[in-house]
Amino acid sequence: MQDPADLYERNPDLREVPEGLNLVAGLTGFADAGAGVTQLGTYLLGTLDHDVVATFDADILLDYRARRPTIYFDQDHLTDYEPATLKLYLAYDELRQPFLLLTGFEPDFQWERFTTAVLGLIDKLKVKGVTWVHSIPMPVPHTRPIGVTVSGNRADLIDAMSIWKPHTQVPANALHLVEYRLQQLAYPIAGFILLVPHYLADTEYPAAAITALESISAATGLIFPTDRLRQEDRDFVANIDEQVASNPELGKLVGALEERHDSYMQDTNLRSPLTDEDGELPSADEIAQELENFLAFRRHGDDENGQSR
Repeated sequence: MQDPADLYERNPDLREVPEGLNLVAGLTGFADAGAGVTQLGTYLLGTLDHDVVATFDADILLDYRARRPTIYFDQDHLTDYEPATLKLYLAYDELRQPFLLLTGFEPDFQWERFTTAVLGLIDKLKVKGVTWVHSIPMPVPHTRPIGVTVSGNRADLIDAMSIWKPHTQVPANALHLVEYRLQQLAYPIAGFILLVPHYLADTEYPAAAITALESISAATGLIFPTDRLRQEDRDFVANIDEQVASNPELGKLVGALEERHDSYMQDTNLRSPLTDEDGELPSADEIAQELENFLAFRRHGDDENGQSR
């Protein structure tokens, strides 16, 4: 195998990256139902402060003929060529907590070398744990929350959140291989598979991105802004509900999916990671107090280090 480190170039302007961060990953190109992974990467890069840590070589990893980049034809000349990218970023959540974000195209070639390169970066940066997301179509209704299947070795997340635990063979993607290798090393890893309504798989479904963000938050403690996505989801669902109401056959389909979903969920004993031991959600005052305690702790730590925000 050629040197895996030759697959990427480190950003020379970013001299120091904090050690012990969480790594969040999502790669596009395979089974991205509801555009959950695409939205996740676009939304995080569009809303959070970030810097490039490393850029992977698309000419080595990407099959351009299978996934052609777009270019704009402006009457008589070409403009706005947008090549596919795969990059590792240092990003900051809403509370300025740093984390690493691996996003972009899924490699078409050299998976073993790519996986070794990612594991090498994880080792060099002393990553605390890895969380990744992808989404698949499922026969579930849009009138119920999007469920997830959790893979990896985070038993706490699997027990609390995984609603479907099949015994089956699935077509792998590159991050499956990364997870498999990390499991062999007993490295903390959690993969979230979003179970998106099959009839919305070809749309850009905002609820998929929201569920991805909530899943990452449950695994890492990172906090993300979601107000815009939630408003987009309300508008999207209102439009879908209008179509369902005007189409008896579609309404019958959704009703059947609801009945089957509810029957299945009655047999599960999942407890949301947001609830307490009695299954109760914290009150708004309790959430506000926890947030204030967290911010006070961060301010105290900054003062001791001679820093301020």
